Amino acid sequence: MSRRDFARLSAYILEQSGIRLPDGKTTMLEGRLRRRVRATGHASLADYCATLFECGGLPAEREHLLNAVTTNKTDFFREPRHFDYLQAEVLPRLRDAGVPRLRVWSAGCSTGAEPYTLAMLLDSFAIDHGGPDYGILATDLDTEVLAVARRGVFPTAQLDPVPPLLRQRYLHHALDGRDELRIAPELRAAIGFAPLNLIEQHYPVGAPMHLIFCRNVLIYFERDTQVAVVRRLADCLAPGGLLFLGHSESIAGFDLPLVPVAGTVFARA
Repeated sequence: MSRRDFARLSAYILEQSGIRLPDGKTTMLEGRLRRRVRATGHASLADYCATLFECGGLPAEREHLLNAVTTNKTDFFREPRHFDYLQAEVLPRLRDAGVPRLRVWSAGCSTGAEPYTLAMLLDSFAIDHGGPDYGILATDLDTEVLAVARRGVFPTAQLDPVPPLLRQRYLHHALDGRDELRIAPELRAAIGFAPLNLIEQHYPVGAPMHLIFCRNVLIYFERDTQVAVVRRLADCLAPGGLLFLGHSESIAGFDLPLVPVAGTVFARA
């Protein structure tokens, strides 16, 4: 990939998604776009970029291009301390406060491991303690991973981190005998999957959220974008609602209406 094409692509990706690609990511970007070069029938990356930037091809290719560059690392029960805190501290407190229905948002949900993990914990707590009810919104920029998440079928090995009781309650063997497991239909029904770009100026998520998980997403943004995104996330929280960030992420020095309450967990003031 030429320096000119990398500069054009990285500038467009930053503008459209907030994802920054420093010069060291040239090889990564080239590798991820080769499938799009083949799919669009171009002979080379140079021809592909010429179509995008010189022949008006960007509008038609925008979704595919952004899907190709998003990073979709995810696991069930990833960063488990957050889920331990949720079970031990947060859910009992919300139940005791008489909250009838929890509104939860998984922002940057990838293929669905995080929202399905949350659904298992929330549903299991409701069964064992008589509530509260819950609903989960799960969003991502990448429309391809959202399709995988909606299906709710995963390789058996990917579900190894799920504890035995939750496996028994919420995981079913695939109907065709493949080495896959299906998420229980009641959990799939409790989650609404939708595309959402976090650099948009408004998040159409409805009523304020009690919990927002936006973990390991900010690391792909520049600082100004991080501040703007977290401010908009905070605006979507109910008073006292909690924002969970990734363990490697920090909002130190950000002027925001959030106070730390646990490791990378912040409450809306």
